[in-house]
Amino acid sequence: MELDQEGAEPITLVTGAAGFIGSFVSRGLLEKGRRVIGVDNLSSYYEVALKEARLAQLGKIAGFQFERVELSRQEEVERLFERWKPRRVIHLAAQPGVRYSLERPHSYIDANVTAFLNILEGCRHYPVEHLVYASSSSVYGGNTKVPFSVQDNVDSPVSLYAATKKANELMAHAYSHLFGIPLTGLRFFTVYGPWGRPDMAAMIFIKSILEGRPIQVFNHGKMKRDFTFVDDIVEGVLRVADRPPPTGGVRARLYNIGNSTPIGLLEFIATLERLLGKQAEKQLLPMQPGDVAETCADVSELERDVGFRPRTTLEEGLRQLVEWYREYYGV
Repeated sequence: MELDQEGAEPITLVTGAAGFIGSFVSRGLLEKGRRVIGVDNLSSYYEVALKEARLAQLGKIAGFQFERVELSRQEEVERLFERWKPRRVIHLAAQPGVRYSLERPHSYIDANVTAFLNILEGCRHYPVEHLVYASSSSVYGGNTKVPFSVQDNVDSPVSLYAATKKANELMAHAYSHLFGIPLTGLRFFTVYGPWGRPDMAAMIFIKSILEGRPIQVFNHGKMKRDFTFVDDIVEGVLRVADRPPPTGGVRARLYNIGNSTPIGLLEFIATLERLLGKQAEKQLLPMQPGDVAETCADVSELERDVGFRPRTTLEEGLRQLVEWYREYYGV
């Protein structure tokens, strides 16, 4: 990448930098010698200490600077863009979780819709080389055709979380059409790995198995997920960030980013049991509202355009997660 006018490496702004995927993406950029301004509001949706620990790891790497910003506040985002004038933006900040959206719907509009509008406005008034933003496999709703393709209709979300991510994609397309912003949306598929969120299935299962408590297995275990290891996700994100959409027409793209190999939930649990050396007590329950039975990513377009192909096996990915969990939580 070319240097800016002062001879310094141009800035990449990463929102959600204290989050699970955001911290790994920030690290990946820093290891490539990029300057990163990491942004987060350190919300209390889950333990803030984990977010602070991720930031502490990033703070040890040259080129990283943290800004605590509430992205739903327009004036804070305006100041952020005015100060740093980033060359690229990787927007990963969001209110995650399908189930929590049933309890706290307003937080999803603030964090996922209003905040994204403010990011788009920042990129409009301080033009960027590329905006990459996180969408979700949740936009596919109750689609039964697998694998999921970005060409599929996604007009039937089954959760508010999914609806906000679909809204992001529509907003992005409109801003690219109106203001020529080059942007790429990535539909993430069930990311797991070390430093993961405590509300994610893998983390919940590990904690419960180690503590000898039963785990809740929905749809009576008849679920499949396109579990994708975080290192593979980061490689895909960085490859995409380095390739803005070509000029000409609306510069808005969408890709799936996943493992493209669905794993049954019971197989996932069995792998964890083997790695932990302990059996899980399972409570088989019906499907939850807002959930789907199977996800599977068609990543052929991403492979064609940026050469992305995930490589980490479930066994290897869960092994790394279990080792990190035992070390971090001292169990």
